[in-house]
Amino acid sequence: MSERVDTVVVGAGQAGLATSFFLTELGREHVVLERGQIGETWRSERWDGFFLNTPNWTLRLPGHDYRGDDPDAFSPLRDVIAYVEGYARSFAAPVREGVTVHRLRAEPGGYALDTTEGTLAAENVVLATGAFQRPTPPAPGAGTTAVFQLHTSAYRNPAELPDGGVLIVGSGQSGCQIADELLAAGRTVYLAVGGCPWFPRRYRGKDILHWVSVLGILDETVDSLPAPRARMVCNPPVSGNDGGHDCHPGWLAVERGAQLVGRVARIEGSIVSFAPGLGESLASGNAFVQELTGAIDAFVSSEGLDAPASDLYLPAPRVEERAELDLEGAGITSILWASGFRPDYSWVDVPLADGDGWAVQERGITRHPGLYVVGLNWLHKRKSALFMGVGEDAEHVARHLAARA
Repeated sequence: MSERVDTVVVGAGQAGLATSFFLTELGREHVVLERGQIGETWRSERWDGFFLNTPNWTLRLPGHDYRGDDPDAFSPLRDVIAYVEGYARSFAAPVREGVTVHRLRAEPGGYALDTTEGTLAAENVVLATGAFQRPTPPAPGAGTTAVFQLHTSAYRNPAELPDGGVLIVGSGQSGCQIADELLAAGRTVYLAVGGCPWFPRRYRGKDILHWVSVLGILDETVDSLPAPRARMVCNPPVSGNDGGHDCHPGWLAVERGAQLVGRVARIEGSIVSFAPGLGESLASGNAFVQELTGAIDAFVSSEGLDAPASDLYLPAPRVEERAELDLEGAGITSILWASGFRPDYSWVDVPLADGDGWAVQERGITRHPGLYVVGLNWLHKRKSALFMGVGEDAEHVARHLAARA
């Protein structure tokens, strides 16, 4: 394949498809390249028992709001994929599946994309490859242990792990949900707790997503962050499984029997060393949720809303500050790394990323004419990567692109 097109969108997930929707509305010629199938990241980087942790009413891609009969339920993985596929069909998105972009480079008049099917030349390129591209490296010394190891992006179900206990490193969304699944399967789980804050699933008769939406928290912009690196702080975990419930370290310990340990500092053979501060991490998570629910209480009072008071459940697990753990002695046969991701623009031969690997841009518009980014956490707002938020940035980028003509 050797051709020239006006615009290439790289990635056919929710961000790329939302951009394609607006480019189609604006009559702008474009193609969407996808390395696998539509919604590939949902297919290849989620486990079998995955449920979306936001209610169905948050499925709000442009022109394609949720139309089912259970807006307060939570979609299993197959339904999330079906929703994304249906969105692409709804406006006949010009997606080319099975095309991997190996390299993006600047050339006179625009850009060249070297792909598995040849080279495309384009005046404009929109990178919609997401924020979760490169797993964060494991702790120092991880290669010295013979224990089976897997990043959570490659985890599928409990049966694929060796019999025995599991150490999960990271207490964000994936770490907590997978811990819950493994505990339900009868596994012994040690959860290494980081600094991720947490949400209650419901409060005062509403799902927590209702409250963070009406309070304007999801519309907070990136300039409200204390520092650029705050973009990397994990999202507070909650679960969509079993109709939706809490899912954070304290709850997992008290309600499910998880054994909590601190941050993993390093591994030497069978010995895992932990940094101090487990108690402080749990206390910080509780303080975060108390501040949030206090803001909800104040809002309910000021608006005179009919939202009955709720008792806030703050589990109090027994905290044992371990300095180290012998994997063999504890019967742990697997380590799951739930330590997050970082963007990866190593294939982009244009100076795009900052020192942390994040694309330098302003609401998706980079300093390189015709080069755009959509779908990142905190691209512009807290909700920029969510189904209910990505469309705003996609429209902004598409209109800016169209104005270049």
